[in-house]
Formats: sequence, C-alpha cells, structure tokens
Amino acid sequence: MFGGSSMESFEKLRPVGRLERYSTARHDLKFYLGPAVTASYKLPKSHSERLKERIYKALGDVITRHPILSSIVVDEHTQDPHFIRLPEIDLDKCVHFQARHLNYDADADGERDVELDELLSAQHGVPYEPPSPFWRVYILTSSVHPSHFTVSFFYHHAIGDGNSGMAFHRTFHTALSQSLSIPPSDLSSTSIILSPSTPLLPSLESLHPLPVSTWHLLTILFKHKIWSSRDPGLWTGFKCTTPLGRPGARHLAFSASATTAFKNICRENDTTITGALQTLIAGALFAHLPEKFTKVACSGALSARRFLPADAGITDDSMGVWVLDMSDTYARDCFVPHGDPEKGVCDLLPWTEAQRSRQNIERVLSLKGHNAGVGMLRYVNDYQQELFVSKVGKDRDSSFELSNLGLFKPAGRVEGDSGVEIGRMVFTQSAGVTASAIEVSVVTGADGCLVLGVTWQKGIVEDDLVENVIKSVKEEVKRLGGHD
Repeated sequence: MFGGSSMESFEKLRPVGRLERYSTARHDLKFYLGPAVTASYKLPKSHSERLKERIYKALGDVITRHPILSSIVVDEHTQDPHFIRLPEIDLDKCVHFQARHLNYDADADGERDVELDELLSAQHGVPYEPPSPFWRVYILTSSVHPSHFTVSFFYHHAIGDGNSGMAFHRTFHTALSQSLSIPPSDLSSTSIILSPSTPLLPSLESLHPLPVSTWHLLTILFKHKIWSSRDPGLWTGFKCTTPLGRPGARHLAFSASATTAFKNICRENDTTITGALQTLIAGALFAHLPEKFTKVACSGALSARRFLPADAGITDDSMGVWVLDMSDTYARDCFVPHGDPEKGVCDLLPWTEAQRSRQNIERVLSLKGHNAGVGMLRYVNDYQQELFVSKVGKDRDSSFELSNLGLFKPAGRVEGDSGVEIGRMVFTQSAGVTASAIEVSVVTGADGCLVLGVTWQKGIVEDDLVENVIKSVKEEVKRLGGHD
C-alpha cells in the first residue's frame, strides 16, 4: 500500500482511466503483474567501455521522452486511483545488471536463452511497490562478448500496453545510438534523473466513446446475471486459484528464414501470422489434451491506436494503454482430417480454420471499438470484487491468450554513426489468477526472427503439456517452411 506524508507533496496527475484501472485492480490483488519486452543489443566494440554510464544516459533520455515512466499509481486498492509524478528517478534502484554464466549467442539459430527464461519467470512474479517506479530494467551482460547485452523492460500494465514496450525499445535504441557521440570521459556517472513536467497522454476512454449497443448490453447481462451455459468439453486449465506465485516462462524463437517461409505460406493460404498461430496453438492443444476436451477458447488484444483522433498525438512511439479485446473458439472436429481412420489424429493447422480466424480478427477491427469488452467497464462498480475476486474458485473463460505485436521497426539510423544494432526480441506477460490458462505473446524482432513468449501459472497447467504444445508448434512451423 502506498502512503506517507512525504508523498503528499508530489504532483497529482490525471485519474486512472477505466481500462488502466482494470490493471491497477488486478495488480493490487496480485492477480496479474504486467508485461515485459526484451531486446538484444550490440555496440561497436570501440564503444563497449563504460556500458553502465551509456545505458544510464540513454535511459535518462527515454524517461524525458515518456512522462508515464516517472508516474506511479496511488490508491490502487480503491475505486478512485490516480497517477502522481515522482520528482526524480534513481536508476540504481530500478536498473539491474546481471552477468551471464552461459555463453549465449543471440545470432545462433535454434539456441534457447535459458538464462533469459529464468529471469522472465522470476521477474514476472514480482509486483511494483510505490514509491518505486512502476517499471524496472534488467541488463544481461556477457564477459565473452562485452559489447553484447540483453535489455528486459518489465512494467505495470497500467502505464503501458504491449506496443508501449516496443516504443520503449525504439526510444532507447535511438538514445543509445546518440550516446556514442559522447567520449567515455565525458559520460556522467549520476543515477538520478529529474522527471519531466510533460502531461500524461490521455486515457483510452477520454479519446474514444467505446459505444455499447442496447442489444449487446442486454445479451451480456443475460449471460452474466440470468443464464450462462458452459460447454462441458471446453478446456481452460485448472480453476482460478490464488496465490499467483512464480510463473513458468519459456520462449520459442524461429530463424529469420523460417519466419519468412511461415509468413509466405500464411499469405498463400489467405491468412495472417496471427490467425495461423491462434489456430496452430489450438491444434497443438487438441493433440495433447484428452479427447473429452472438444473446445478451446482464445482471447487476444488488438491495438486501438489506429482508431484514436489524429490530434491526440498518440502514435506507435507513444507509451500508454490503448487496446481492445477479442475472442475466438476452436472445435476439435475442425482439426481431425476428413476420412482419417486413426482416431484422434489432429491436423495441427487446418487452413480453413486459420482463414476463419483472420476473418474474425478483421470483423472485430471493423467495429472500431463498438461493443468492445473495454466499453463494458463503465458498468462495473467494484473492479476488484466484480472482475477478479468473484472468479476465484471458478472456471476460467479462456484456454489461451495470443497477443501479437508484429514486426519491430527501429526509428532509423541516427545522424552520423549509429553503430548500435538491435536484434532478437521477446514479448512476455505475467500469468494471471483469472486470466487464460496459457499466455502466448508474439513479436518479430529487427533480426526478422518470430518469437513466442509463453507463460503460465504453475499448478494451473501441467509443465509437460506446455512443453509438448511448444514442441508441436516448433515442429509444425519448421515443417511448413521446409526447415525440418
């Protein structure tokens, strides 16, 4: 809990928006703790000395550019939380350097970064406590390759959506490139960054009406208040259980050539990478779940930035929370090849289902926020109780979540000698007490490699099931691309 008279003098900013409050409520309960976006960097060898000072200089520029990074939420436990501005950020308290013990090469195809998975698992189980910033950075360094390092940016979901993690790295990459023009002797050793006075960007609800039709509202109320049937064949893992604990975390990286081949075959079959991955994960689940489970449900997030007014100033380089929800359902019958005599054999990626998935995503996008789940938040009185606590001990709504950030695009070369390379990226999320049984977060880094970040709450899903699903997805993508 946040308190103390020393904080009363801090600048009070705007109230927390409804979608942001969804995340402050679940964070307050320790039901879900936030996302992370990780990227591999490589400096020119001639600039690898005084790495910490260069990174601190770049982070200072990032904090100045994004005022949300010097803001925290107070009164999370209430129904009226708001943002305040920290006067300064002490980087020594939120930036951590960790030496690698294994010789990991981000450029090597198929090599798993075990130490990164360990870091993701550990940090996705740690909440954010005022008056510390609502974000932290971990730097994995290598004594074998001093100019190579990995930056993991963990953050509270109320200060940023998935695309905000991309915006952070885009800004950091530019700032780090600019720092190369500073001689090592002129780099400052200070860890204190004064907060900018820039106002916070607006919340989603203040920019978009998020209209809900009367018929949609009545349908939702009927399902929640009067009668709701759950398909007995729907698999969603074990019931909603506390405490959250330390999650399982794994990431699966494909080579650039395998990624390109997969993208091409998706296009040839009239679908997208997101539509194909949703379908493939459903197929992989059916392949490893008992046959009594005949349905799996997928949830996802779609960026709402494209639907916001142009004069709001919100772009792909902005940090904040502007997303919409979507859902889809898959039936086992659609994954069994017609005429196959072998009972239970699954076609992991039927293209007709992948096409249907793409069409469903396009349908949700065509609504432009109309009848979105986030629009229903205006009817919630007690976020903690109604949205989260009331679900403990009950079945989950969703089997897996898939969120795809797409391809990371650097801001471009800095005037003069840039020299800083940014490559492999990994997007992950905290597991959630009331969230999908398995979280699958997807991004394609500047190296052209598609990466799936998979997290799950221990005890809710068996580790072996997750490992088998990951293995099936890996083998199928490689098979489709001719990379057996």
